[in-house]
Amino acid sequence: MTGFFAILDDIAALMDDVAMMAKVATKKTAGVLGDDLAVGAEKASSFRASRELPVLWAITKGSFLNKLLILPFAFLLTAFAPQLIVPILLIGGVYLSYEGVEKIIKTFFHKKHEQPVIVEVQTEKELLITEKAKIKSTIITDFILSLEIIMIALGTVTGEPLVEQIIVVSIIAVVATIGVYGIVALMVRMDDTGMQLIQMARGKAQFAKSAFVMLGKGLVWTLPKLIQMLAVVGTIAMLLVGGGMFVHNIDMVHDFLHAIPVIIAELLMGLIVGFMAFLIVEAFKKIKPVLFKKK
Repeated sequence: MTGFFAILDDIAALMDDVAMMAKVATKKTAGVLGDDLAVGAEKASSFRASRELPVLWAITKGSFLNKLLILPFAFLLTAFAPQLIVPILLIGGVYLSYEGVEKIIKTFFHKKHEQPVIVEVQTEKELLITEKAKIKSTIITDFILSLEIIMIALGTVTGEPLVEQIIVVSIIAVVATIGVYGIVALMVRMDDTGMQLIQMARGKAQFAKSAFVMLGKGLVWTLPKLIQMLAVVGTIAMLLVGGGMFVHNIDMVHDFLHAIPVIIAELLMGLIVGFMAFLIVEAFKKIKPVLFKKK
C-alpha cells in the first residue's frame, strides 16, 4: 500500500512539474499563437458565411495533421540531436522577423501602389476550387507557425526528462490548435450573429428593439476592426518572438543588449534581423532572373 501511495505522489509531482513547464512554454509561444490567430481569423473571414465553419473545420483538421507530423520529428530531435534545436529556433526567428518587417514595409510603402484584385467567381465549381486553394494556403502557413510553436515549446523544456518533454510539448500542440481555431470560429461568426440580432429586433418592443439593433450593429462593426487589431498585434508579436530567439540564445547579443529592457531588446533585434533578411530576399528577387536565365 505504501508503494501505491508513493507512485501516486510521484505522478502528482510529475503533473506539477508538467503544469509549471507548460505555463512557461505557453508564455514563450504566445507571440506565435497571436500571429496564428490573426492569420486564421483573416483567412476564415474571407469565405462565404455559409462556408466559414466547414472551411474552418477543414483548416483545424489540417492543423492537427501538421502537428502530428511535426511532433515525432521534434521528439527525435530532442532525443538524438538536441544541439540542433537552437539553430532551428534561430532559423525560425529569422523567418518570423522577416515576416514582421515585410508586413510593416508593405503596409506603409506599398499600400498606395497596390490595386485590389477583384476576382469574379460565377459557378459553384469555381467557388469550391477557390475555397480549396485558400484552405491549402492556410494549412501551409499553419505548418510553418506550428513548427515554430513546437520548437519554441521544446526549447523551454530542453534538459528535462524525455517523458516530461513529450507531455508538455503535446499539451502545447493541442491547446494551440483548439485554442486558436476555437477563438477564430467565434470571431468569424460575430457578424452573422450581429445580423441575426438585427433581424430578431423586428416585432420587439421599442427598448428591446433598440438594444438588439445596437448590439447587432456593434458585432458587425467590431469584426473587421478586431481582425485589423490582431494583424497589428500579430506583427509586433512576430518581431518580439523572432528577436527573442537571438536575444535569449546568442550570448553575444544578450550581453550587448542587456542594459535595455528585454521587450525593447527583442523588438529591436527582430527589426534588425527582419530588415537584413528582407534586403537579402529582395536582392535575390532582383538577381534571380539573371541567375536562372534560360539559355
